[in-house]
Amino acid sequence: MPDSQPWQPDDHAAETAGGPESSALTLCGARLADGRVVDVRVCGGRIEAVGTAGSLTAPGARLDLRGHLLLPAPAEPHAHSDTALTADGAGPASQHPEDVQRRATEAALLQLGHGATALRSHVRIGDIQGLAALEAVLQARRSLRGLAELTPVAVPRLLTGVAGAGNLAMLRDAVKMGAGAVGGCPDLDPDPSGYVEAVLEIAAEHGCPVDLHTDGDDPARLARFAALAGGLRQEVTIGPCAGLSRLPDDAAARIAGRLAAAGVSVTCLPQGPCCGAEHRGAAPVRLLRDAGVRVAAGGGALRDPANPVGRGDPLEAAFLLVSHGGLRPADAYAAISAEARHVMGLPEVRVEAGFPAELLAVRGEGLAGALSLAYSRIVVHRGRVVARTSAVREYCGAEAGGPGLPRQGRPESTGGP
Repeated sequence: MPDSQPWQPDDHAAETAGGPESSALTLCGARLADGRVVDVRVCGGRIEAVGTAGSLTAPGARLDLRGHLLLPAPAEPHAHSDTALTADGAGPASQHPEDVQRRATEAALLQLGHGATALRSHVRIGDIQGLAALEAVLQARRSLRGLAELTPVAVPRLLTGVAGAGNLAMLRDAVKMGAGAVGGCPDLDPDPSGYVEAVLEIAAEHGCPVDLHTDGDDPARLARFAALAGGLRQEVTIGPCAGLSRLPDDAAARIAGRLAAAGVSVTCLPQGPCCGAEHRGAAPVRLLRDAGVRVAAGGGALRDPANPVGRGDPLEAAFLLVSHGGLRPADAYAAISAEARHVMGLPEVRVEAGFPAELLAVRGEGLAGALSLAYSRIVVHRGRVVARTSAVREYCGAEAGGPGLPRQGRPESTGGP
């Protein structure tokens, strides 16, 4: 599978592929997940109309999507922009702000090419670096405006005792700077419950979401967390919770029930652990869903020391939820789209009039096939094409006069991209 690279249209391509956010674009002949073949007209960042193929004939830019499946765009709820793309370095990765900003931008564009038009990135604060990495990611967010939405989560290492006092003040400063959520890893603090209480207090003060790292292998700790989080108005998410799969089924089910009752969501990482994780594995997604827990799926480490081959591909996360987690393709795709958007506080997306024009077109006839062979992708953000990945597969060396060989590419008869 070729690398997915951001597609920057030239002037002519911009005219035929959406142009500025306010211009109209008609996506023609796309197949929806329910099997319908439709035209979709987008304008001003929203879906203006959906009709049967050939029915939307208003003048303006048109994009032929015959042979493509059109879906709500995925979102990435658990990235690590400050450590991304550092696995190949000869020594410790540079923490210079310019290097962090470059890595964060490159990682976001790579994930955008895979289809994620919104990303939530956990960024370390405190210790020697202070708020420098956060400021670098915020600069990356500004440079990505119009291409993708990047929201940082402020992640201090310690928050309790004398050692954590400075980080506590820094966490408040991070929210004022523009961090979209507060988080961290209570498992690493000498007082995990105190850490959680501090994060929830700051979230309540500033009205911002909570997104915490935890392995989830301590039932008492999770029960305490659920009790604390139950009264918070803001969205509360934990992950990757791989430790829940190592608990006895009855203990894990009881904890899942408490999380569901408290309204706590779980972001799992099917592609592997993220920075600081001691154990591999994945959360028991079916058990959590059966208990009523909202489960999103993220990519986690993107070619950093925790996972040097991490792809940051939402469709691969969904693929793994089907192949390893036993989910139906529709439920797996929801984990990287509707559920991911919910835990990130983003508006719902459907391929229906009135919804945001955050869309992904994948070559294929159905969702299972798209998750299995997602070679060619077209990404729409705020109503315009912002990334394109094209792939052609050919088989060579057949005997002369033999049967024609299959070819995956640009159909001559459709004029598709």
